[in-house]
Amino acid sequence: MNEPDLSKNPENLKAIALDAPTEPGVYIMKGEEGRIIYVGKAKSLKNRLKSYFSGEKDIKTATLIRHVRSIETIIVASEYEALLLENTLIKQHSPRYNINLKDGKTYPVIRITAEQFPRIFRTRHIIEDKSLYYGPFPNVQMVDAMLELIDKLFPLRKCRTIRNNRVGPCMYYHIGRCMAPCCARISAEDYRCHVQRVQKLLSGETESLIVDLTTQMHESAKALQFERAAQLRNAIRAIEDLAGGDSAVVDFDPEGRDYIAWGGEGMLATFTVFSMRDGKMTGRELYRTKSAADEAESLEMFITSYYDPGRPPPPKIYLSPLSSDISTFIPSSSLIDWFKTQTGHEPELITPTEKHHTAILAMARQNAVEDIRKRLKERGAGPALDELARILNLHTRPERIEGFDIAQLDGKHPVASLISFRNGVPDRKNYRYFKLRSVIGIVDDFAAMREAVHRRYSQQIREGKELPDLVLIDGGIGQVNAAKSVMDELGMDSGVVGLAKREEELWLPHAKEPLILSRQSDALKVLQFVRDETHRFATGLNQRLRSKDLFFPVLESVEGIGPKRAATIMRAYENIGNIAATEPLELAERCRISETAARAVRAAAKLALEDRKAGQERIMSRGSRPRNKTGSGESLAAEAAADYE
Repeated sequence: MNEPDLSKNPENLKAIALDAPTEPGVYIMKGEEGRIIYVGKAKSLKNRLKSYFSGEKDIKTATLIRHVRSIETIIVASEYEALLLENTLIKQHSPRYNINLKDGKTYPVIRITAEQFPRIFRTRHIIEDKSLYYGPFPNVQMVDAMLELIDKLFPLRKCRTIRNNRVGPCMYYHIGRCMAPCCARISAEDYRCHVQRVQKLLSGETESLIVDLTTQMHESAKALQFERAAQLRNAIRAIEDLAGGDSAVVDFDPEGRDYIAWGGEGMLATFTVFSMRDGKMTGRELYRTKSAADEAESLEMFITSYYDPGRPPPPKIYLSPLSSDISTFIPSSSLIDWFKTQTGHEPELITPTEKHHTAILAMARQNAVEDIRKRLKERGAGPALDELARILNLHTRPERIEGFDIAQLDGKHPVASLISFRNGVPDRKNYRYFKLRSVIGIVDDFAAMREAVHRRYSQQIREGKELPDLVLIDGGIGQVNAAKSVMDELGMDSGVVGLAKREEELWLPHAKEPLILSRQSDALKVLQFVRDETHRFATGLNQRLRSKDLFFPVLESVEGIGPKRAATIMRAYENIGNIAATEPLELAERCRISETAARAVRAAAKLALEDRKAGQERIMSRGSRPRNKTGSGESLAAEAAADYE
């Protein structure tokens, strides 16, 4: 089933807009009979769609909204991908309300010609002559900046044809903008090496080049050649913005392909199909199902339902990996026979490893998971809560669940988090932290749990406030019995259960054996959701408290600053970033230290921040595209050095 139609009621359209994903993507507005009447792009789909239903609207927008009957969204990887997909869909469907807004032009690409001595230039036309194309690129100015850079680093030939009777090289050779292959000033093999370097640059293999250009930029700045340094800086930015523009929604592979991914939750499953035809994504289809079969069986059932003689499969079908140990889908002999008899040919079923294809499948899966989220919200948590009440022998459906978790490090900064769920949805206004008092300096999870539970519910009872139907403990039988003992002392009749992480075991008070539920159980998924939220909430505060401790030795390294002074400074400024940003005179007056000591403290803070930043960059450097970070760290270190002097 495709994404469902919405009601003609504008309030329902507004509700869909408020529930839209926050990721970048394309939104498709449909009118009567499901006809596409508008296609738009957004950096945040939710924010963009919300804007249609708030504030005053001009006549054009108001007219559009009056004709909208349904809205679909397609999540993509970036705003750039959204722009390209929007352009493709507008050309494909010619929506009524886009016609006067789009001029129909295509975005430019960079072409490397298929010649013995290739040329490189910007174009808007694709010619099937074995030329290589990179892009498309919405920013024409950045394309020109990239081509100018390539022209300086790898001066390929400019003339359209090579004249065999040329005696000497042309002007471009003399100004360093051509290697003069027409006059045999460079061999075909050496010329190909330059072309290959250009291909690597345009494919995103830019790390070594950026390092070289950055070094040259600094050398030019030291030599007071500021114009040259600025040119190199602009070149680096152009490379970072354009290199590796491997689009998931537009490429230049004319072979037809489908990409199939899926998401599931319990019995619910959603399949997403992205179709690529003539190098462009032609759209996305969602199909909702219910199935108790495993992934491989469900996938085969979907494939045989989706394709038929009226919709034959393309030559290649790319599939998401299975979540089982054998991640690659292996088609059964019956599926192969079905393709041959029903469609006349057998497509290639592929679980890819190449970056380009896995990126498209990741987008497809994200759309499927988003649809599962919507389906769960539409259905509500009622069935899962009923199942939970039955499994745990509760007196009533656990519409209000509260969860506890303890976070600490060797007894330091012990905290408990209390989170609240109502009808399976987080009730964040009722989240609480407890900085535990009875277990400071020791590790005793049972005592910590008793303190947290007692402080929470003794206050609730004293103030006559609502008690939960179920209390979830992140832990095993020991933590559950500790919580239960306090609840009994307080006279509570709420249910209590523990969820142990290792095997996802459910522990009831005083039980000798745990309950083991199917991993597909909706009841278990509710408890996992609550448990994970309590853990996230508790760990967040614990880490913030610990982060202050991590910088105390930094402050204490300054002469004249001991533990008490360091604690005073941290209380005044809360974190090391605020210390690094303050003026020494203010720091001296506020913390009652000398201006010299204040300068040294600020310098130590800056150096600590720079060390942390360098460590983070080392961690993130593997597998990430290099960015032009040179300069900010050096200036920070220079400021710190100046403070010490």
